[in-house]
Amino acid sequence: MKKEEKTAGLQQLKATVWIGKKGITESTIDEIKMQIKERKIIKIKWLRNSEVDPEEVARMAGAVIIQKRGRTMILSKNK
Repeated sequence: MKKEEKTAGLQQLKATVWIGKKGITESTIDEIKMQIKERKIIKIKWLRNSEVDPEEVARMAGAVIIQKRGRTMILSKNK
Protein backbone atom coordinates (compact mmCIF):
# COMPACT_ATOMS: atom_id res chain seq x y z
CA MET A 1 0.00 0.00 0.00
CA LYS A 2 1.36 3.42 -1.00
CA LYS A 3 1.79 6.22 1.51
CA GLU A 4 -0.91 8.31 -0.22
CA GLU A 5 -3.39 5.43 0.15
CA LYS A 6 -2.57 5.08 3.86
CA THR A 7 -3.04 8.79 4.61
CA ALA A 8 -6.28 8.88 2.60
CA GLY A 9 -7.63 6.18 4.91
CA LEU A 10 -6.55 8.17 7.96
CA GLN A 11 -8.45 11.22 6.73
CA GLN A 12 -11.66 9.17 6.81
CA LEU A 13 -11.07 8.37 10.48
CA LYS A 14 -13.54 10.13 12.79
CA ALA A 15 -12.27 12.08 15.78
CA THR A 16 -12.94 10.16 18.99
CA VAL A 17 -11.28 12.59 21.43
CA TRP A 18 -12.02 16.31 21.55
CA ILE A 19 -9.92 18.62 23.70
CA GLY A 20 -11.86 21.60 25.00
CA LYS A 21 -11.01 24.92 26.58
CA LYS A 22 -9.52 23.27 29.69
CA GLY A 23 -6.80 21.77 27.51
CA ILE A 24 -5.03 18.55 28.38
CA THR A 25 -6.07 17.08 31.70
CA GLU A 26 -5.20 13.83 33.41
CA SER A 27 -8.59 12.41 32.49
CA THR A 28 -8.02 13.36 28.83
CA ILE A 29 -4.73 11.46 28.80
CA ASP A 30 -6.41 8.48 30.48
CA GLU A 31 -9.12 8.51 27.80
CA ILE A 32 -6.50 8.67 25.02
CA LYS A 33 -4.59 5.74 26.54
CA MET A 34 -7.77 3.67 26.83
CA GLN A 35 -8.85 4.37 23.27
CA ILE A 36 -5.42 3.63 21.79
CA LYS A 37 -5.38 0.32 23.64
CA GLU A 38 -8.78 -0.60 22.15
CA ARG A 39 -8.53 0.90 18.65
CA LYS A 40 -4.75 1.06 17.95
CA ILE A 41 -5.22 4.35 16.00
CA ILE A 42 -7.23 7.40 17.11
CA LYS A 43 -7.89 10.90 15.87
CA ILE A 44 -7.84 13.85 18.27
CA LYS A 45 -9.09 17.38 17.60
CA TRP A 46 -8.90 20.47 19.78
CA LEU A 47 -10.45 23.93 19.96
CA ARG A 48 -8.67 27.08 18.80
CA ASN A 49 -8.65 28.55 22.28
CA SER A 50 -6.90 25.56 23.87
CA GLU A 51 -3.15 25.20 23.95
CA VAL A 52 -2.16 21.69 22.87
CA ASP A 53 1.34 20.40 22.15
CA PRO A 54 0.85 17.22 20.09
CA GLU A 55 4.33 15.90 20.93
CA GLU A 56 3.64 16.31 24.65
CA VAL A 57 0.24 14.59 24.35
CA ALA A 58 1.84 11.66 22.54
CA ARG A 59 4.60 11.40 25.13
CA MET A 60 2.17 11.51 28.05
CA ALA A 61 -0.08 8.88 26.43
CA GLY A 62 2.82 6.62 25.44
CA ALA A 63 1.82 6.92 21.78
CA VAL A 64 3.32 7.84 18.43
CA ILE A 65 2.14 10.69 16.20
CA ILE A 66 1.24 9.35 12.78
CA GLN A 67 -0.05 12.62 11.39
CA LYS A 68 -0.47 16.20 12.58
CA ARG A 69 -2.35 18.81 10.61
CA GLY A 70 -3.77 22.05 11.95
CA ARG A 71 -5.71 21.30 15.14
CA THR A 72 -5.92 17.57 14.45
CA MET A 73 -3.56 14.72 15.21
CA ILE A 74 -3.64 10.99 14.71
CA LEU A 75 -1.94 8.79 17.29
CA SER A 76 -1.11 5.12 17.28
CA LYS A 77 0.04 2.66 19.86
CA ASN A 78 3.75 2.87 20.67
CA LYS A 79 5.40 -0.38 19.60
